[in-house]
Amino acid sequence: MGKLTGFMEFKRELPGKRPVQERKKDYKEFINPYGPVQLNQQAARCMNCGIPFCSHGCPLGNVIPEFNDAVYRNSWLEAYEILSSTNNFPEFTGRICPAPCESSCVLGINQPAITIEEIEKHIIEIAFEKRFVKAKQPNVRTGKRIAVVGSGPAGMAAATQLNSAGHSVTVFERDDAPGGLLRYGIPDFKLEKWVIDRRIALMEQEGIVFRCNANVGVDVHLNELLSDYHAIVLAGGSTIPRDLPIPGRELKGVHFAMDFLTQQNKRVSATENKEEDILANKKNVIVIGGGDTGSDCVGTSNRQGAKSITQFELLPQPPKERTVYMPWPTYPMTLKTSSSHEEGCERHWAMGTKEFVGDGKGELTALKIVTLEWKLAEDGKPARFTEVPGSEKIMPCELAFLAMGFLHPQHEGLLLDLGVELDERGNVKATDKSYQTSISKIFTAGDMRRGQSLVVWAISEGRECARKVDEYLMGVSMLETKDQSLIGVAY
Repeated sequence: MGKLTGFMEFKRELPGKRPVQERKKDYKEFINPYGPVQLNQQAARCMNCGIPFCSHGCPLGNVIPEFNDAVYRNSWLEAYEILSSTNNFPEFTGRICPAPCESSCVLGINQPAITIEEIEKHIIEIAFEKRFVKAKQPNVRTGKRIAVVGSGPAGMAAATQLNSAGHSVTVFERDDAPGGLLRYGIPDFKLEKWVIDRRIALMEQEGIVFRCNANVGVDVHLNELLSDYHAIVLAGGSTIPRDLPIPGRELKGVHFAMDFLTQQNKRVSATENKEEDILANKKNVIVIGGGDTGSDCVGTSNRQGAKSITQFELLPQPPKERTVYMPWPTYPMTLKTSSSHEEGCERHWAMGTKEFVGDGKGELTALKIVTLEWKLAEDGKPARFTEVPGSEKIMPCELAFLAMGFLHPQHEGLLLDLGVELDERGNVKATDKSYQTSISKIFTAGDMRRGQSLVVWAISEGRECARKVDEYLMGVSMLETKDQSLIGVAY
């Protein structure tokens, strides 16, 4: 398979990026494509391992060595067919996935891992360019009607799979356009929205119906869903953000991160924003939260011309390399520097926010912060902290973003009106094996079921849930599962 000595001959090489000062002037994607030789060499590094841990590290079970080999041989149709057999939307994961597959790459034990994510993105873009990607309508319709509530990656994956099984699928979306988090949560400089529109157009050609501006329980009566559809899939995501209830929280200038990101995405798409503008121009910006959402706030603030940008993380700074507590092939919680950080940001770890300070007129002017000292548990994870005496200080700030993650889906409205059972974390309760809620014809998938997670996990959840819905309706399902995608992998 591939070039047997490729991993010894070629080093890991990522594509180039547009210069920072250039890309900060717009919201376009800025990662350049590989050239043909570079792409071939990166695919050649795949070792054809006896046990492809990369496939097992991928939530979708992507058959990675095989598509790497096809890329090495320039067999683009074959590469596309292998990739699309397990992943409905590689154009999304190839852009925004943190690539747990690469953390499981065997070559990664003592060398930099294969550039799996980039190879995946190139496969799908070349497939679109060569017109391999075509709408596929099912040969036979079952007569079963399914409602999918939520058009994010989990809902889109469930809809695609169920449609391919011959069911008639309608996707309900409360926003003005499909995509969920992909459209209004992720900045265009990471995922331009024509990528979503291209996929939605294909899904519509395949027979899937999208009903936007359709808030189920408000614009769409629940009785319509319960009486008109044979099954319902709840895929509304985890949308209630974690708050920071400290003094001054009510001040003007303190916002949830997603409100800021959604506004800017709407500006880029020339969509009307009915809320008061949140703009970072010429302001001291502080982002509270060190994850991807916080990083997206950094990149967006840079593009809006912020005076300064600082990011706080409650936890201590992660190590730069794996420790004994992060053995291969587990996903390592190591220090990550995003492209947004490269564009300009001061980062602080082990930092607590004690108070939002105002000017007496309701406007935010500063944050009162304190340095934290963490004690580690036996497994090396931070366990508890104490404030460092005398470390309190005031930091100027006119715009603060809360990017500390999400708690659970919205309960008021749809979920409470339906009466589905919730779990101890406030998510919709359903088992991993059935994806079925406490109401037999209602299923759930994605962040609404498992809690805040990755886009690749949402797609996996949507696929697995679709199979269970198909089994519920038909008694048996021919839809592939992740476990089946790994059949034939060498052991």
